[in-house]
Amino acid sequence: MSATIHPMSVVDPAARLGEGVIVGPFCTVGPQVTLEDGVELISHVAVAGVTSIGARTKVYPFASIGHPPQDLKYKGEPSILTIGADCVIREGVTMNPGTEGGGMKTVIGDRGLFLANSHVGHDSIIGSNVIFSNNVMCAGHVTVGDFVIVSGGTGLHQFIRVGDHAFIGGGAGVMHDVIPFGMVRDNPAHLAGLNLVGLKRRGFSREQIHELRRAYRLLFADEGTLSERVEDVAGEFASHPLIHEILDFIRSGGERAICVPHDVNAPDR
Repeated sequence: MSATIHPMSVVDPAARLGEGVIVGPFCTVGPQVTLEDGVELISHVAVAGVTSIGARTKVYPFASIGHPPQDLKYKGEPSILTIGADCVIREGVTMNPGTEGGGMKTVIGDRGLFLANSHVGHDSIIGSNVIFSNNVMCAGHVTVGDFVIVSGGTGLHQFIRVGDHAFIGGGAGVMHDVIPFGMVRDNPAHLAGLNLVGLKRRGFSREQIHELRRAYRLLFADEGTLSERVEDVAGEFASHPLIHEILDFIRSGGERAICVPHDVNAPDR
């Protein structure tokens, strides 16, 4: 079926609307917006800029999607925001497009859940199957991997990276990169072990989890430097791809340091 637009909404005739799109009351949709098949804007949603929302994504009231980034260096360049399929974007969420200083795009993957009043800043790259709980504050230039859970009230500092399957505890202030499968908490955040609950829920085997825990203890022991321990672990776990995801993440580096435990002798949780 064709798109259904409530008479009390304003949709620019140049906007591209797929089959089965529903635009509820009091929404505004700009001329450069694309709503893929089955997208639903429930009510009071404002979508602007060069923004694409993927199929079957549902957006709740008072979300602001694609409006100019909150960056004083932004000069009106035609940057983009791309949101994947099957996402749920709850009340008051804000998502901004990119800037010239960050690659000109903000990208959000498929099947994301963004709870009320969470924010995705300019030039951020967010993976698939992520959960941003209420009031998550994601600054610009942040990279978040797949299957990441960010608990409520968390702040993600600009330019940090969060690896796949990581878990961020509520109210954390994350200033440094979080390794894949890692769990961090507190403000300022520190590494508090591996996301064991998430690993079990997602079907990782007992052996895989055991090897990850063993590698974690070696990586964050108190002997030698981190770079030396990375190479030691790489040699000992040469045939373990999950562990090499962590090692590759650390080796690739970024603008921020790696988040480490407060007590390197403490066991992972």
